[in-house]
Amino acid sequence: MNTARTTDVTTRVEPQAQQAAAEAAKKYDVESRVRETHWKPLAVLLSSVAIFTALYHLYTAYFGTPATLLHRSLHVSLILFLVFMLYPPTKKATAAWWRIPDAILALAALVPTVYLWLNYDQVVLQAGRFTTTDVLVGTLLTVLVLEAARRVTGWALPILAMLFIAFGLYGRELPGLFRHRGYDWDTLAYNFYATTEGIFSTAIGVSSTYIFLFILFGAFLAKSGMSQMFNDLAMAIAGQGRGGPAKVATIASGFMGSINGAAIANVVSTGAFTIPLMRKVGYTRTFAGAVESTASVGGQILPPIMGAAAFIMAETLGVPYTTVALAAIVPALLYYVSLIAQIHLRATRMGLQGIAKENLPAVLDVLRERGHLLLPLIFLMYMLFFSGRTILYSAFLTILVTIAVAMLRSTTRMSFRQILEALEDGTKSALGVAVACASVGVIVGVVTMSGFGVVLASAIVSLSGGVLFWTLVMTAVACLVLGMGLPSIPAYIVTATMAAPALTELGVEPLVAHLFVFYFGLFANITPPVALAAFAASGISGGNPMRTGVASMRLAAAGYVIPFLFVYNPDLLLRGVDLLTGIVVVGTAIAGILLLATALEGHFMVDMSWYLRITMAAGAIMILTQHTTYSLLGLGLVGIVLAVQMVRARAVGNLGLRAI
Repeated sequence: MNTARTTDVTTRVEPQAQQAAAEAAKKYDVESRVRETHWKPLAVLLSSVAIFTALYHLYTAYFGTPATLLHRSLHVSLILFLVFMLYPPTKKATAAWWRIPDAILALAALVPTVYLWLNYDQVVLQAGRFTTTDVLVGTLLTVLVLEAARRVTGWALPILAMLFIAFGLYGRELPGLFRHRGYDWDTLAYNFYATTEGIFSTAIGVSSTYIFLFILFGAFLAKSGMSQMFNDLAMAIAGQGRGGPAKVATIASGFMGSINGAAIANVVSTGAFTIPLMRKVGYTRTFAGAVESTASVGGQILPPIMGAAAFIMAETLGVPYTTVALAAIVPALLYYVSLIAQIHLRATRMGLQGIAKENLPAVLDVLRERGHLLLPLIFLMYMLFFSGRTILYSAFLTILVTIAVAMLRSTTRMSFRQILEALEDGTKSALGVAVACASVGVIVGVVTMSGFGVVLASAIVSLSGGVLFWTLVMTAVACLVLGMGLPSIPAYIVTATMAAPALTELGVEPLVAHLFVFYFGLFANITPPVALAAFAASGISGGNPMRTGVASMRLAAAGYVIPFLFVYNPDLLLRGVDLLTGIVVVGTAIAGILLLATALEGHFMVDMSWYLRITMAAGAIMILTQHTTYSLLGLGLVGIVLAVQMVRARAVGNLGLRAI
């Protein structure tokens, strides 16, 4: 296997696909709409600020952060400064004179931090007794955060924040359960700014520590060629099998999605390569787009990083990070087993083949060329799970290890300039998440002050009659609605604040409840009518956006079922179970998920009739309940369906393992 062939197959992106990906990014990924800076002094200034921001976070990861409010305020001000200088107020605001008002806003973003650093003792000691200046600074910060969120993430998050501000202001006039004492603007502005229950809440705290550092880690991995290695390795492992390119997309997008935590960005970056390959072997435009979007979104439920959501969940719940990561392993495994099974069955039904062996890289060649890039990930997992060191120190040291490991081969070695570029790219990649976390702080602040989370939980439980199943259904729907148009991390924070309490009120463990709402808030990205990840994939594949969204829902069906499974059977999270029980639980779940995937795809050796598909789906769900009686009934139903399919396959001469 020669390197030239490997490079040709795995890195070539068709110009049309590249252009389609760029257009999809501009249309659906608001974070990609960064203005170009042609004036060199300004470009140098912005690069310097971005690099300084990265270095500051690396410094605090090793030496420790300043006081909480000081650190978080500096993080927010640096982020806001870059947002106003890099993101235009509208798509059409391209004229040079727009730089003037944007520069004013960028400089204004520094005011809250300067004021807080100069008057920190006064702000802390006044204990809620605020001055007019405090209110003015809080108002300025709130307006800047919401405007920055509008520029970077779109209108959904700022509108939601403004609705909650209105809810906070006019609580006395609201009817029924939603009525509360109401607050004047001075009180709200002060709490948004001068406490850790507003803009500087836990969300921005995690953004200024864990999230920023892991995004920075991802930038260094990307600069060293890690994404290329993932693509090559996925091609080598899965490219030759039936429907190989779709399996490649699933593996590569899953790995990258776990690291970068940006579903839409992942779709447009890896999709430019994987979607044309899927189209070439015979998958439809709709299915190709659905595979890419479903795999990219799923990456954020995949440990160890989970798109940084694991760190926020751990911080919110007050549990060790390892507890969250270990609990998420089996659900993520089930999700990807289902996805790959459906891809395989679709290829079998359509008679599709993989990529010819001679056009694929060999696993050993890929590992020989770039396999050393896996060492930072192995080192990171060791640090997180076994070293006993803090997450921040682990992330800091892993970044240094990444730089050192990349130096081992000339093809991955980073120059000093590339290291600076990685620092700059990491900061710029963190802007969207940081701004979203800051604006979510406005929502969290109002919810905390008004007790809205408790009220909503009571309303959901009341409407469901206190029945757990209907509470789960209503919570799932609420999360899908709340997550529409939001990036995954703010979607989780919003749903955890407002929806998770409904489950804990009925006795669901907090970790289980938070994983439940995280799944459904995340899958809003592929659930019509606002399925942004699926729509972005359709822009590359050329398929119909809504059909791609529906196809994505079908492929991700396991993702909608799995949260219900681990609520009713927490053993799936492998918490406090012995080895034998764990093996039985996981094995049964995998079997049930494979059978459900078969029913969804409607093919086992030969096509299945609609009534057999329904029967198999019912049987699979019974098996997944892991209730002895239901599981036995489910096995009986599934056995009947499989027997009928085998008889039919034999009649047409298609009985055998190769037909599966």
